[in-house]
Amino acid sequence: MNHTIKTLVIMLALAMPLVSFSQKGIIRGQVIDGETGEPLFSANAVLKGTMTGATTDFDGKFELSAEEGTYNLEVTFIGMASVNITDLKVKSGDVTVVEAIALKPASNELGEVVITAEVARNTQAAMMTLKKKSTNVIDGISAGELKKTGDSDAGDAAKRVTGVSVEGGKYVYVRGIGDRYTKTMLNGVDVPGLDPDRNAIQIDIFPTNLIDNMTILKSGLAELPADFTGGLVDIVTKDFPDRPVFDVSVGLGYNPAMHFNSDYITYDGGKTDFLGFDDGTRALPEGADDNPIPSPFSRSTYSDQEINDFIGSFNPTLGAMKQRSFMDYDLGVSAGNQKMLENGNKLGYIFSLTYKNSTDYYDEVEYGEYVLPTQGNDNPEMLYTNKRNGSKGSNNVLLGGMAGLAYKTQNAKYQFTVMHLQNGETEAAQMHVDNSENGNATGQSGYQAYQNSLVYSERALTNVLLSGEHHLKDDKWEVNWRISPTLSRMDEPDLRKTSFSINRGDSTFEAGQGGNPRRSWRDLSEINTVAQLNLIRKHKMFDRDAKLKFGGSYVYKNRSYEILTFDLQSYLNWPEFTGDPNAVLTPENIYPNGSQMWYNPSQEEVNANEYTSTAHNTAFYVSEEVSLSMRLKAIVGLRAEYFVQYHTGRDQAGANGAQGGNVLDNEKVLDALDLFPSANLIFAKDENENIRFSYFRSIARPSFKELSFAQIQDPITDRIFNGGFYEYTDGGTGEVLWNGDLTETRINNFDLRWEMFMKPGEVFSISGFAKFFDNAIELVRIPTAQTTSEFQPRNVGNGQLFGAEIEFRKNLGFISPVFDKYSFSGNFTYAYSQIDMSNVEEEGRKAYAREGQEITGKRPMAGQAPYIVNAGLSYDNLDKKFNAGVFYNVKGRTLEVVGGRVFPDVYTEMFHSLNFTARKAFGKDSRSAVTFKVKNILNDVQESFYVGYEAQDQIFSRLSPGVQFSIGYTYKFK
Repeated sequence: MNHTIKTLVIMLALAMPLVSFSQKGIIRGQVIDGETGEPLFSANAVLKGTMTGATTDFDGKFELSAEEGTYNLEVTFIGMASVNITDLKVKSGDVTVVEAIALKPASNELGEVVITAEVARNTQAAMMTLKKKSTNVIDGISAGELKKTGDSDAGDAAKRVTGVSVEGGKYVYVRGIGDRYTKTMLNGVDVPGLDPDRNAIQIDIFPTNLIDNMTILKSGLAELPADFTGGLVDIVTKDFPDRPVFDVSVGLGYNPAMHFNSDYITYDGGKTDFLGFDDGTRALPEGADDNPIPSPFSRSTYSDQEINDFIGSFNPTLGAMKQRSFMDYDLGVSAGNQKMLENGNKLGYIFSLTYKNSTDYYDEVEYGEYVLPTQGNDNPEMLYTNKRNGSKGSNNVLLGGMAGLAYKTQNAKYQFTVMHLQNGETEAAQMHVDNSENGNATGQSGYQAYQNSLVYSERALTNVLLSGEHHLKDDKWEVNWRISPTLSRMDEPDLRKTSFSINRGDSTFEAGQGGNPRRSWRDLSEINTVAQLNLIRKHKMFDRDAKLKFGGSYVYKNRSYEILTFDLQSYLNWPEFTGDPNAVLTPENIYPNGSQMWYNPSQEEVNANEYTSTAHNTAFYVSEEVSLSMRLKAIVGLRAEYFVQYHTGRDQAGANGAQGGNVLDNEKVLDALDLFPSANLIFAKDENENIRFSYFRSIARPSFKELSFAQIQDPITDRIFNGGFYEYTDGGTGEVLWNGDLTETRINNFDLRWEMFMKPGEVFSISGFAKFFDNAIELVRIPTAQTTSEFQPRNVGNGQLFGAEIEFRKNLGFISPVFDKYSFSGNFTYAYSQIDMSNVEEEGRKAYAREGQEITGKRPMAGQAPYIVNAGLSYDNLDKKFNAGVFYNVKGRTLEVVGGRVFPDVYTEMFHSLNFTARKAFGKDSRSAVTFKVKNILNDVQESFYVGYEAQDQIFSRLSPGVQFSIGYTYKFK
């Protein structure tokens, strides 16, 4: 502990303003090739009228020191027209940064370019340069734009990128395609998130002042992983911050519908819940994983007192309690700097610590399960099998830390980064359950129940990145490598569900109705290791510059997962209860007293809900980038991935040792060598206009959870996820409805884009794309599970996706000088998707079609939004250090769960997100800043509906997030 404190003190000390080391100011900048967008190595930067100058390194970076004053900076390179930056102000002890100085080939018409220092600092113009010269279809946002909008983290800002939507402020979806087809990387490395079953890491943990840029790649290259289709999000953190950073921020959020509410429900947890982890309060009682456990059926092993002590060791709290809720709050510290060492090399560091504590309360939560009538087809209206309504409270804690060191020589760069995320969420729900009035729906008995659910989820992720970049032989060769291990854990200790069945005017437990009280422990641990090696050779082809890229990667993943479940039983009749769940596990009720209650394990000696999976992915690639003419560039490549996955697990019959049961013992469940070709063509119509075409092949593989026999029940909704290995047949005909053979989805992707770059930071583009899916994976409502709500991932058939995008970013000064500080940006994505149904799905839908309904064998793809709209109106006054903006985002109605037979499809309703942000900097050197935000101004509701032919939509889920106001304060010590 003392060592940790010392380390923190040292890091904070390093981050403090270095006011006494020098009275000179520092100028830092980057020089790029205006034709290719690449850094220029060995360009010269000189302050005119002085002897002060520097040469750029392989990143195109340079650094100068000068006395306080105003200078003209001249940047030159052999064969390029020089650039002269005027009115460059240097302050003593401060850093002045100029961004992306672009040099272009010298000509008779172009001798010297003169620009002002203010224009040179336009970081979004630098992002436009990157987009203009990139080798594939790319969108993105720079740190400067993040700062301009006042967003504190990358989650809010990502919504402004073309075709991007952000779920819950955390997870990025591209072009409306779901998480399965979107991938998130950190510094070019595949990093798993806090939820190991997602492709995307939550991006709201990255403070904007430590982000260099965030790019969204929409087309593939041979050097990129093949398991993305919609887009790949790469968050690049700063390795050598251009300016010293030492920021402290605090924020408060208030939602009138949720905060300071005396009806908020929760339950007593551990003393460390506020830090995002349990202190052992919810730990599995000693002896609960023994065989046999202490129970009335093991009296030959345990005494009555030992059995009583064991049952009494379970936490008796089974019900939620009311407590006044607090508002949201967050704290953050971030630091970074770079220093020139005596040997001329550079040392850089970054450090951030974030803490977020948010509280949600929903007092009108609704969940529903509906089916089609089975008697006749003339009635289109759906019947409910289960309706739940009530209240739900949750408290979510996120503690994140990141620290990195970077070391740069003239020809090499090394980076070491450590990141740890700790997340804990406490949930409590109280629901009234209404099961099918009079049992009208098939498979339902008809009952009323009152349910309490207590849930805690603890997630932890630790990632280490070690990387190197080497430039050899006058920058003709580049070698870069990365090694990145990640350890993930997800524990859900002591999930408790208690349902009183209300069928005689009193409360009792009925196994066939609300069920007996149940509690579960879920434990997941995963190791993920990535290694990459990439080589780049610059050479000549057709007397023009060309690049040969080749390399390889290896990814190893191992997961262990286990669920232990215990049901409360009674030797005698249940006593009369008052309806208070916390009065159930009293000493007078526990065996051998009273009604002799005891806990019975649901799992056998061999646990069906336990598995271990291992995956190996070995990849090699080669690509060539060549200019076929002065205006036409081609990048062609081929990637090979050999993916093997092993699984150890069993179904319920296999766990019981029954004949016909399925038992897998480290067996191969996926084994495939795939080739992924890619081609990108860029035609530069002129300096500011491009036409791009791209093709690439990609893949979407089932997750560990999907490729298993796992059965996971949600303790609040009672909905059950079943692993894809389970087979299902028609009970009447014996027809195989699903054979349990879940396999990969392979996709062919085509993109065409026209883009025009206008003034710095302004762009207009039109894109079209087409994607063809072979064996698409979607979440399906299991049609044979009519007494419970069960879902399963399945290959549903082949699919097609066609779409178009429009993006624009324009300053409104062309209307009138009055609007010079206003800008309007927007993007619109339209998508048409189609799945060719399997024969099983098509025939199942036809069997229960309503009168007049035509089943064509085609439907939309699940998870694919038909359109996305992003729009923003911004005001930016640099003189007054004030900016503000109104931003709108909506995603069209989207198929969420695939129905079939008696079960209608489920669609996610549109959510109109209208948000306001304002930021004002003040004080000496604008070191203080206040940010004010309003989220969900329209007070829209998050809803999903069952949708049937000519039937009224019925609720699948409904939450009302309310309007949230937040204010934040940031102080920059330097």
